[in-house]
Amino acid sequence: MRLRPLPDPDHLPALDTRFVQRRPAIGLGPEEHKPRILLLYGSLRPRSYSRLATEEAARLLRLFGAEVRIFDPSDMPFPDQIAGDDHPAIHELRQHAVWSEGMVWCSPERHGQITGLMKAQIDNLPLNMGGMRPTQGRTLAVMQVSGGSQSFNAVNSLRLLGRWMRMITIPNQSSVAKAYDEFDEAGRMKPSNYYDRIVDVMEELVRFTILTRRHAARLVDRYSERKAAGNAVDPAVDLSSIATASQKRSA
Repeated sequence: MRLRPLPDPDHLPALDTRFVQRRPAIGLGPEEHKPRILLLYGSLRPRSYSRLATEEAARLLRLFGAEVRIFDPSDMPFPDQIAGDDHPAIHELRQHAVWSEGMVWCSPERHGQITGLMKAQIDNLPLNMGGMRPTQGRTLAVMQVSGGSQSFNAVNSLRLLGRWMRMITIPNQSSVAKAYDEFDEAGRMKPSNYYDRIVDVMEELVRFTILTRRHAARLVDRYSERKAAGNAVDPAVDLSSIATASQKRSA
């Protein structure tokens, strides 16, 4: 499988556990199973800071009770490069997307934008796949790493893409400046405000995933799609029709 193993999954040296809520979403919705989070990163360098930041995010998500998968894009083709998208990496990415309830996207900023590898992964996720929608209604957290001063170009682009993919992108985000200074020789993130922000973002992602779990289908239900599919609304079961009817009776 094209999933990266997570080194030292329970070792969090930069985290001050005195201030940690291990169940940040408690009371917000049903927790009958762990939130399922797919993480994507955007660089194939041996020492990829987007991958290292993604791994830190995955460790935190595990701590907060989530099940995580980190996709390995090392043989990801460009969109339309393979006839019919018939490539094992594309098939597997889509399977993991369908499995997920939420995602984390982390890209380096290169020439003021996300990388081609990051965009290729997102472009290989269709809006509709045999009646299934591998991104619609999923929660999304966006992060970026930069080689220079702090910037938000990459996360802004990822937000735009998340909206286009009909995802519920959370308000918080992470941008790590001068990433080469933020990781030790072992590839672990040092204590810093940048690390603390990643903690904030992962807490919020878990909360939004649990909060919207019961309502995700309704939140992305669209008139235009019902019309195109010929799915007329049954007033007997439509909550809005029932609510309107009760208001008319009380008036």
